[in-house]
Amino acid sequence: MHRIEPFQRILATCATSATQMRQMHLSAGLFKEKKDTEEQNESEDASEEISKVDETMKRPIVDVQTSIRYLKSKAYKITYGDALVWQPYRRNHKGSLPPEKTRKTCIRKGVISTGNPCPICRDEYLVLHPENVDLLKQFISPYTGEVISYQKTGVCQKQHKNILIAIKQAQDLGYIDMPVPFRKYDYQEYYPNMKQQEGLC
Repeated sequence: MHRIEPFQRILATCATSATQMRQMHLSAGLFKEKKDTEEQNESEDASEEISKVDETMKRPIVDVQTSIRYLKSKAYKITYGDALVWQPYRRNHKGSLPPEKTRKTCIRKGVISTGNPCPICRDEYLVLHPENVDLLKQFISPYTGEVISYQKTGVCQKQHKNILIAIKQAQDLGYIDMPVPFRKYDYQEYYPNMKQQEGLC
């Protein structure tokens, strides 16, 4: 009997340790589930906060009539003075020579994604529309009647495309005069007797 007691003690110790290990494993699993749940809740809260911040940072939508009134307001005069909207703007680029093309766009998912947006993207009250003639005329050369290049105005590729579309629509609707190229004809090709008459005179 005395020889069996140590063996029973060993079995009891092993059973106790197995029970303790099982309890520790269960408690570790519960702790891990609780931790995962807390992390998931924290990530959801963080995503909600980010979405709230994104909503506040999104570019507001301004109608055309408000933009037209803005171009005639005192705030516009203080901001730009007598200069055109693209004249005070300076592009930031790497190196001494600017790249051939401007950036594709300044706004992604409704939020300004660059530190130096183009003249149109930085001011939400500058709305490109066929009725906003005063703004569109600032991108038309007074000498040739053609649209000024984006290399000079500094607007992004997306806004330059919108400028071309808005000016074309304004010309079709009659808000802006369409430039007609000057053509010089040699009337002697159509009137061969003109040369003889000039010689007689």
